[in-house]
Amino acid sequence: MPIFWQWQPGSLRADVDPGRGRGRSVRDVFVDATGILIAVVAGLLSALPSLLDGMAPADLADLALGGLGCAALLVRRRWPAALALVLAALSAVSLTVGGAAGVATFFAAVHRRLRAVVWVAGLGVATSVVNTFTRQSPEVPWWAGTTIGVLATAVLVGLGRLVRARRQLLVSLAERARLVEEEHAGRLVEARRLERTRLAREMHDVLAHRMSLLSVHAGALEFNPAASEAEISRAAGIIRSGAHQMLIDLREVIGLLREDPAGDSGLRAPALDRVPELVTEARQAGTAVRLEIPETAVLATISALVGCTAYRIVQEGLTNARKHAPGRPVTVALGGAAGSGLRVVVRQPLPSAGAGLPIPGAGTGLAGLTERAALAGGRLEHGPAGDEYLLRAWLPWEA
Repeated sequence: MPIFWQWQPGSLRADVDPGRGRGRSVRDVFVDATGILIAVVAGLLSALPSLLDGMAPADLADLALGGLGCAALLVRRRWPAALALVLAALSAVSLTVGGAAGVATFFAAVHRRLRAVVWVAGLGVATSVVNTFTRQSPEVPWWAGTTIGVLATAVLVGLGRLVRARRQLLVSLAERARLVEEEHAGRLVEARRLERTRLAREMHDVLAHRMSLLSVHAGALEFNPAASEAEISRAAGIIRSGAHQMLIDLREVIGLLREDPAGDSGLRAPALDRVPELVTEARQAGTAVRLEIPETAVLATISALVGCTAYRIVQEGLTNARKHAPGRPVTVALGGAAGSGLRVVVRQPLPSAGAGLPIPGAGTGLAGLTERAALAGGRLEHGPAGDEYLLRAWLPWEA
């Protein structure tokens, strides 16, 4: 535990950190001892004339009350206001209780609300006035004794409220720091969640496309045992090339997710200029693909984020075409202009009832694409449109 907190009151430490409990701190023991010592010294000083002139039975009773008052300070944390009121009342009949009453008044000002403190201070002033007229020396004017009593009570109450305000400030600062830490922890949790979502989306976009290609070629080998050696060799080469390309894509995804601003790994996010590669791979897998795309120079004005998003949309569209309607032709069209936006359309005739068993999927790809398009400032729609299945997106294209 830091030294700073060892010297803070146990109640304050409990307010700042409830897990610590309300055990007594080093400061609590020190303050108790100091308060009792001050009360004893003040009581003895008030009884000094009696000690010098000789102790009468009444003086012994006064000293006994003073001792009880000092001992009562040990319970000042449990009943601070009640103890201060009792000791203030006793100080009207016992001079030696006055020191303990002053200490109790200070602690009541620290630990209790202003309303209770006003009652304690009022009773303290009243007893000082009573003592002025009943015990005041003839050489000292009554107004001087009253003024001293009022000022002493005001100083004790003021110091106590000052200590209370400092404690409340510490609690407020600690609470603010705790809220900042919780907010920071919440941001970290949200950042990790978003990063996991991003990682899952990137992995899906890369792996689903490559795995569907491998599945098509592996299925062709499985269901065509009479294939020639040349056909088998060609399919095996495509599978090998696809697996190699999948590893490259995974390395690119990992490099992008690192987001290391200090260095350049040489890896680049997929962009629109790589869409023809997707079409070529789909054609090699046996899918008839028609591509409508503007010139590369025109597409170069599109931002990297929009280009990557459009690439992923085309990739997911071709993947779904192979999975859910194998053998059906696909049309990929990119159009639009700077200022009006980029249009990405992937369409395919709906499969017939007996077209065969499609490759199962989790259905998360289109949901991820919708989120990706929204993050890029665009929108995505998908679903049957007449006798076709349409995947259509609009993305911003700055002029």
